Amino acid sequence: MRQRTFAESEQVDFVIVGSGSAGGIMAKELSTAGFSVVVLEQGPWRRTQEFVHDEMSTWFYDDLLPSRADFPQTFRRSADERAELSQGGPPPLLYASGVGGSSVHFTANFWRFRPVDFKERSLVGAINGTGFADWPITYEELEPYYTRVDWEIGVSGAPGPNDPPRSRPYPMPPMPVKSSGALLETGARKLGLNAQPAPLAVLSQPFNGRNACVHCGYCMGYGCEMGAKSSTLVAMIPQAIDSGNCEIRPESIVLRVDIDGAGRATGVTYVGADRVERQQNARAVIIAANGAETPRLLLMSASPQAPNGLANSSGLVGRYMMWNAHGDTFALFEHPLNEYKSVQATRIIHDFYDSDPGRGFYGGGGLDSRLFSGPIMFGLFGLPPDEPWWGQQYKERLHEYFTRTMQVAAAGTSLPVETNTITLDPDVTDVLGRPALRATYRDHPDDVKMIAFLQARSRELMEAAGAKKIWGEPAAESTIGAHLLGTCRMGDDPATSVVDRYHRSHDVRNLFICDGSSFVTSGRGQPTMTIMALAFRASEHIARAAQNTI
Repeated sequence: MRQRTFAESEQVDFVIVGSGSAGGIMAKELSTAGFSVVVLEQGPWRRTQEFVHDEMSTWFYDDLLPSRADFPQTFRRSADERAELSQGGPPPLLYASGVGGSSVHFTANFWRFRPVDFKERSLVGAINGTGFADWPITYEELEPYYTRVDWEIGVSGAPGPNDPPRSRPYPMPPMPVKSSGALLETGARKLGLNAQPAPLAVLSQPFNGRNACVHCGYCMGYGCEMGAKSSTLVAMIPQAIDSGNCEIRPESIVLRVDIDGAGRATGVTYVGADRVERQQNARAVIIAANGAETPRLLLMSASPQAPNGLANSSGLVGRYMMWNAHGDTFALFEHPLNEYKSVQATRIIHDFYDSDPGRGFYGGGGLDSRLFSGPIMFGLFGLPPDEPWWGQQYKERLHEYFTRTMQVAAAGTSLPVETNTITLDPDVTDVLGRPALRATYRDHPDDVKMIAFLQARSRELMEAAGAKKIWGEPAAESTIGAHLLGTCRMGDDPATSVVDRYHRSHDVRNLFICDGSSFVTSGRGQPTMTIMALAFRASEHIARAAQNTI
């Protein structure tokens, strides 16, 4: 696989910032349509054989994440507080750095949105203190692109009783059920609920020239040595390179989008690994850097024409950030489950997907069965708080719990609150001298209530399945987000959105924004498939427009 290279002075049709779930797809779609494309990715280009199952490097030494020392982030709950650097532990904004982006290290849960997700404001009504709104597109418009994700990215699954309509079956059968999935099914049957196969962006059999999963157990947080996890790194980037029209430039950090006197984008200024500033000229710019880095780049691209940041005439760049609320419940069983093997989740429950006014608060969500942990992480964080954490008894408890513990993970809605933002930190800078990412985030009270509701249902399920012991932290406000959504929202009205229904900036005609930042609502917890479907759809419209003039 030998890629084309473009001279620095050469104007290409498209420069794409980011190579993840959206950027990788758009690179493939536009280059195979005959357009010249340069992709600038801030992280390295790792090949599948370079990925390792090293818990220490992955969880403590930022193996796939941006270096916390070089690229710090700050966090606060409200604008009244001073944002602080995270002390130990993970950063507030979790995303991978490297070709393929976070599709390389994600769990690969692949839930479609349902029709309700796109029109829920009309069904539920206004919610005080939020920017709750309908999307400008419908599920029916996006469904063909969900199907393209299934068949071009590679998704394993089987239809369940709570699935949205689909125009084509899954290309592969679901992954084999694990012990945790069988126990979730047992509990669900006793409670009258529906546990169904989990759709996963993991190959259950060889597909499109790629290997099937070997059930190693290292999915969440890790790259896949087999290429069985359906990242854009293995599913899209090779096709973009083979087109002869695409160059991937890793370790290239974009500093700003360049604008001419007429307010049109002319390309970007970036630095490579040598930290020398360069320009890449392009007929159009596509930003697909994720829901945190995308608004940061727009804010850093302020100019006399756009003093508050590029594409920000609405003032909404960086606002309405949504993380999806999460909560976990753990259970110990009598017999070994061996959850450290294979993929994370094999069964899900979506009976609580819709918002129900009878609960007294807004929200919906889903449950899946799993255990996220290797032996080191389990040894550090896996035991219940009332068990010994040192000495001989600690060793005995580890021996008992590690193979007999499972987790029910609850994922729910996040309401769009305008004060939940990505901004530029005025006091902290990164290794390049750029303002650090500053996250301001506080869950809406309904989001916390929804997770508490799902945790109560999780406990009931585990009791019904015969658990010996059940525990978990109570629902609380989030301090870490991996689903970075809503910060450049889509809409028909330029006064209340950043991009239109085709991901074109309202302010800059040849600037497009497509990643999780485009979301209007959060869905129920697994946004990656929708990001990918939006990228296929956006690419189609952008290519059509570019045939004439952008």
